[in-house]
Order: sequence, then structure tokens, then C-alpha cells
Amino acid sequence: MTLTRPLLAAFALIAWLGPAAADVVATDILGREVHLPEPARHIVLGEGRHLSVLGLIHDDPVALVSGWRLDKALDEPTMQAYREKFPDIDQIRPVGSGNRDISAEAIIALHPDLVVLTLIDRNDPGMEVARQQIEAAGIPVAYVDFFSHPQENSIPSLRILGKLTGAEERAEEFAEFYDSRLARIRDRLADPEIARPRVFFHVHAAPQNCCSTVGSGVFHDFITTAGGQNIGHDTVKGVLGNVSLEYLIGADPDVYIATGGTHMAARGGLVLGSGVDAETAQASFQRLIAAPGFASLRAVEQGRTAGVWHLFNDSPVHIALIEYLAKTFHPDLFQDVDPAKTLAEINARFSPVIVPGTWWVTPEQ
Repeated sequence: MTLTRPLLAAFALIAWLGPAAADVVATDILGREVHLPEPARHIVLGEGRHLSVLGLIHDDPVALVSGWRLDKALDEPTMQAYREKFPDIDQIRPVGSGNRDISAEAIIALHPDLVVLTLIDRNDPGMEVARQQIEAAGIPVAYVDFFSHPQENSIPSLRILGKLTGAEERAEEFAEFYDSRLARIRDRLADPEIARPRVFFHVHAAPQNCCSTVGSGVFHDFITTAGGQNIGHDTVKGVLGNVSLEYLIGADPDVYIATGGTHMAARGGLVLGSGVDAETAQASFQRLIAAPGFASLRAVEQGRTAGVWHLFNDSPVHIALIEYLAKTFHPDLFQDVDPAKTLAEINARFSPVIVPGTWWVTPEQ
């Protein structure tokens, strides 16, 4: 059979369109184009706790992950919740454990179709060498960011993961959920005449060796968006820094916010988060604000204080924390906002597992 010129042209067009249609292309958070022949199904995560981020857009994120770095791993209660539903989580191979330490050789041996690194990795010389080795082996690398600039980069990063793993619709669904709640906060605080309370944000809070606080970056952005003034911004040069208890007392903030987690138990600090019951969290918070110096703060005397889970800071779920802060700073403006309901809706609509815990705490009345 002899093919006519138009038919040959049609076959050529089909051949040209076929690979293009199958090609997955995404621009990562650094503006680098990442090409995959098809959505990734064997991923290495540069940060283990980003499995929970994948869980927002995949019913079984464990099935996608071949390896992970354990420097920033899932906390044990979260790990247990995933293990109970997805026993194969124990088959995920470690590819590094130290701070910004990753093994290119271990990654290459897993033959993944995608490696996901973070914005912090971009500035580490050792990580740059590892990335070059991984890409030289033909393995694509994509950068995301849920930590350094969370409000700016979390949703774009989620869309990047959605694009590269074939979950664009789920990523967009979460983006709409997130954006609608963020817009509600910004709209209600749009009037420049609204008074912004002066906020002291005590991170990794304990009554001893006071006080670590935030100057710029993650929590500063949350405070500002929620309608507060971060008093540490004028004192601390950089993301984190230390001030004295005398400074805190002299600064006399309108609102005192402490962050904590299970890692603070050994230091006698604020204990809350994954796997922590409400009674334990409340008791640790009461000890903190009753300590010498803290008890005399005007914010404590007036009940304008709260404790929040520190690890809200590396996931788009931080939208619930921003709601909580907005309601704490401006209770009259946000009477109808329920951050606990926001978390419950995230669990019901997006998360494959529910992790028990206590995420915030206020003084006993």
C-alpha cells in the first residue's frame, strides 16, 4: 500500500505530538524547568516530613516515596499514624540523616524518577555537589519551599508537586481552600486604621534561658498577616535570635505567644503537638506563664497569651495557625472563625491519616 503525502504528514504530526503530550514539565520554586516523561512514581524526599505534604494531594503518598532524608523526619506520632495505615512506610530507604547531608550514591541506587529538595538546600555547597551528581545520573531534581517563605511559596510548591506527580486537581483544590481562608483574613484586616497589637513570639519556649524569638521569615510573616506587630523584628537581625527576660519585661508586649513541641519536655518547656493530650499541654503552659518574670507580663495578667505547636512551620496546614493568631489578636473581627474546624476539614478532605494531638493552648480561666 502506498501512503499519500497528506497521510504521511498526519502520521508525522502524531509522532511529534505523542512524546510532547506525555511529557510532564513544571517550573520549580527556583525557576528551573523540570522535565519528566510521565508523572513521578518513585520519589526521594529531601525532607522526610514532606510526606505529609504529599498526603494532602495523594491518597497513598507512601507508595510514591522510595527514599527520604531523615534530618527533618516525621515525628513519631505522625509516623505511627502513617504506619498503621501504610505498613510499607518502613520500606522507605534513608538517604541521609545529618543537617543538609544527603547521599547521592544512595539516591542513585534507588533509581528514582524524581528527587525533591528544598530552598534551604540551594545555598549549601555540599547539597549543590549532590544535586549535580544526581542530575548527571539522569535523575530530575525539583526544588520546593514550605519553610523559608511559606506564605509566598507553599501553594506554588504544592502545585509543583501536583504537576510532577499527576495530582494537579487535588493540588488546586487545596490551593482554593487555602487561598479563600487567607483572603478572608486579609480582607478583614485591610483597614489600616485597625490597631495592630505588639506581639512577642517566644519560640521553643521554656522559662529558663529566656528567650529565643523571631526577627524575620516564617513566624514574622504569620504574625503580620494575622494583624500583629512582631516586636522582635526591630531587635533580632535574621530569622532567629535571643533576647533577655529583662528585655521581654521591658518591652511589655500586648500579646505573648509561645511555641513548643514534644522536644521541649526535657527542658521543662511548652509541650504540645502530635501525640500530646490536652491536659499535658495545659499543665506545661501554665508552668511557663507562672514562672518568675513571665507571670508579671501585662499580656499574661490580661489573658492575652497562647501556646502553639512549633511545627506548623513546614506545611501548608499553617493556614490554621494564621487563623488562630488572627483570632487571638483580633477576637472581635474573627468571632466566626474556627481554626479547629479548619484543621478538621483538612483532615476530612485532604489528609490520608489523622494524627491525634494538641495544637494550641490558652490560659486556664
